[in-house]
Amino acid sequence: MHSRHKSALLWGLVGSMAFLAVLQGYTLAREPLLSITQAILVAAVVGVMTALIAYGLEHRIAEWTAKRVDGQ
Repeated sequence: MHSRHKSALLWGLVGSMAFLAVLQGYTLAREPLLSITQAILVAAVVGVMTALIAYGLEHRIAEWTAKRVDGQ
C-alpha cells in the first residue's frame, strides 16, 4: 500500500475515533445524542471525509513545509 494512502486511512481512523470520543463524553455529561447505530454511521462518514481531506491536502502541506524550511 502506498504510504500516502496508508496515511489518509489512518487520519480517517483518527477522525472517527475522535468523533466517537466526543460523543461518548457528551453522553456521559448529558444524555445520549445519537443511538449506537446512528453514531457508527456518522463516525464512518466523518472518517471517510477526514481521509479524503487528508489525502487531498497532505502533499500540499508537505510542499509548503519544505519551502518554509528551505527559506530559513
